[in-house]
Amino acid sequence: MKITAFVGSARKKHTYYATETFLKELQSFGDIEYEIISLSEQYLQICQGCKLCLDKGEELCPLKDDRNLLLEKIEQSDGVIFATPNYSFQVSAHMKIFLDRLGFIFHRPRYFSKTFTSIVAQGVYGGNKIVKYLDFVGGGLGFNVVKGSCITTREPITAKMKQKNEQIISRQARKYYQKLVRKDFPTPSLFQLMVFRMSRSSMEKMLNEEFRDYTYYKDKGWFESDYFYPVKLNPLKKLTGRLFDWMARRMASA
Repeated sequence: MKITAFVGSARKKHTYYATETFLKELQSFGDIEYEIISLSEQYLQICQGCKLCLDKGEELCPLKDDRNLLLEKIEQSDGVIFATPNYSFQVSAHMKIFLDRLGFIFHRPRYFSKTFTSIVAQGVYGGNKIVKYLDFVGGGLGFNVVKGSCITTREPITAKMKQKNEQIISRQARKYYQKLVRKDFPTPSLFQLMVFRMSRSSMEKMLNEEFRDYTYYKDKGWFESDYFYPVKLNPLKKLTGRLFDWMARRMASA
């Protein structure tokens, strides 16, 4: 299996080392090939907010950078990791630019068979909120998410702190590998079901063939499906899903 890690640090130090440790631990569980991509070494331009990717298609983006090459890396991977240091209580600028270049995928998610996790290296405080954010991002892109981890790398880093970080990474790698090999499609939560059903129903009501979101959902058969992928919903969720559809259509008609 192939794993690709996207690292948002300009230095090959704590965040990079934690990612490498995670991947080597992963290799101890099974046949894993990995690649670490330092986003600081990629050519990524800042999104200009023209919305062409959202409305008409990502191929019309006026920016010519390495975005498509990085998307190919994701497509060729069974699993993905986003790793970043805590800069000003958020992801690094390199990571944020990368995420902004993937914005159209939040409208048209696609990575349902791939496993995702995140690693955040903090100095003192705030890293857990970034983990929560990145895990939300992973779910929005369609990934099967394993809860990320936050490690503390305050310098000078002590032997005790280093040992604790290695234990955190080791536990995370084991959970990640277990989900990676299962390749299952998890049953959506009520929140996930609501987001899908209300988005697709309002889209069907308000958009048409001129919009890429509409044609993408239509081609996938998502205007008729229970969820993004085949899944068995219990009677309560089936009923709740129909309620979400009704609410979305009513709001779109108001």
